[in-house]
Amino acid sequence: MQWKGRRESQNVEDRRGRRMPRGGLAMGGGVSGVGLLVLLAYFLLGGNPGALLQGTGGGGGGMFLGGKTPTAQEDELARFASVVLADTEVVWQEQFRSRGQRYQEPTMVFFTDAVQSACGSADAAVGPFYCSGDEKIYIDLAFYEDLAKKLGAKGDFAQAYVIAHEVGHHIQHLLGTSGKVHREQQRLSQAQANSLSVRLELQADFYAGVFAHHAKKFLEPGDIEEALSAANAIGDDTLQRRGRGRVVPDSFTHGTSAQRMAWFRRGLESGKVEDGDTFDDRLFERVGR
Repeated sequence: MQWKGRRESQNVEDRRGRRMPRGGLAMGGGVSGVGLLVLLAYFLLGGNPGALLQGTGGGGGGMFLGGKTPTAQEDELARFASVVLADTEVVWQEQFRSRGQRYQEPTMVFFTDAVQSACGSADAAVGPFYCSGDEKIYIDLAFYEDLAKKLGAKGDFAQAYVIAHEVGHHIQHLLGTSGKVHREQQRLSQAQANSLSVRLELQADFYAGVFAHHAKKFLEPGDIEEALSAANAIGDDTLQRRGRGRVVPDSFTHGTSAQRMAWFRRGLESGKVEDGDTFDDRLFERVGR
């Protein structure tokens, strides 16, 4: 992706290097290897942090997380992420304008090890997430190393896809989709609630594709393949095979690898918000299964 020397978003809050008491964390340490993959499966690209943050406590008492000095590599990643966020602002401002609506831009928060959000506190193991309570996207930039090394999704547009997907959840928040889904989930069984979560996540993948459609002039050969590789790597079926050795469809919350790639492609090819109704059963069967 062509990004160096281009405009960076001003909607960035840099909390890197701040220290946070581990006793205030919803989730503590001890997650590694396959366990980290399973955790990333839930949170990566849009898991609702409130679902796991609420009612849990981290140990450690007086221990602290954070306080590290950002590296030069992380500073470059921060600039890259800021450029990608600026690109999403341009795309979605125009998309909302064409619908007679005003786009309210989200803020991206960079943090180190641990962070406090309106959705609760979390450590870096949760991966990037969007919090509708404060309309902010949270990311520890060290996550991108896990994305490449642990999940095999390499390349700068794989990283851009992560941001575009989280912005997709912001779009759902602004349009009222996520609020409606979360209210509906309260009266459903776990399997039924999971099914709605899958559709919500696949729509965020579609919106990431819409972004890519309108940002084509900045893309380079291989960028789309990098995004598809990321979508493939984080499908529920792929992650469950790696983490459990078997697939349990009723527990899916994000969709299969094939579904995630299919909905991203649909957004890429269409570029139109109205073509991504993952809650339309007939369309879902045609595109999403």
